Amino acid sequence: MQRDESGLARHDLVRAPLPDDVFDRYAGFVVGGSPFNLTDPDGEKTDAQRQVESGLEEIAAQAAASATTALFTCYGIGVVTRMLGGEVSRAFPEDTGPAEIRLTADAAGDAVFGGLASPFTALTAHKEGAAAVPPGAVLLAENDACLVQAYRVGDRLYATQFHPEPTTRAFTARMAIYRNDGYFPAEDFDRLSARVLAASVSEPARLLQRFAATASA
Repeated sequence: MQRDESGLARHDLVRAPLPDDVFDRYAGFVVGGSPFNLTDPDGEKTDAQRQVESGLEEIAAQAAASATTALFTCYGIGVVTRMLGGEVSRAFPEDTGPAEIRLTADAAGDAVFGGLASPFTALTAHKEGAAAVPPGAVLLAENDACLVQAYRVGDRLYATQFHPEPTTRAFTARMAIYRNDGYFPAEDFDRLSARVLAASVSEPARLLQRFAATASA
């Protein structure tokens, strides 16, 4: 694994599987997205995509068993939902850009989501989602476009449909990479980028800070 300027270790599952000792070396995991969609037809999935799904399922299973701590975002919530026996479909896409997220009553006492403002603004861009939380999960956040925006399993596994991890500038850089991949009309890039850069995403940043504190506790 490589470390970034913040000292966090980064691992690209597209390039290499999880190290055998990964759960001994790290206290927690944040899954920041993927170039894939979980609902891609099985016959069209590459070996790299299968490797990504396998590695993420391994992390999710360990966190669900309280053997590690993990936060899965966007593509990752689909992996967790399927692992738990839930259904992921393309019936719940969401536009690229700022979205309003509402906390549920169960979020109030949560170690990560409790105390966040509701509603708050977060960044979204996805082609798939879930109509209901999977078995064993507690719904923490929702909105009108995609009902399952965040949930918790036990006290160590979290999953969000929205992206809490990028700054607005980092998100627009990611948009430039995916501008021709069907998440939004390519000709709308400048207009959507301006909306993203003007958005306040302070609460997702607080969420990440609280998750980090939980993982290191």
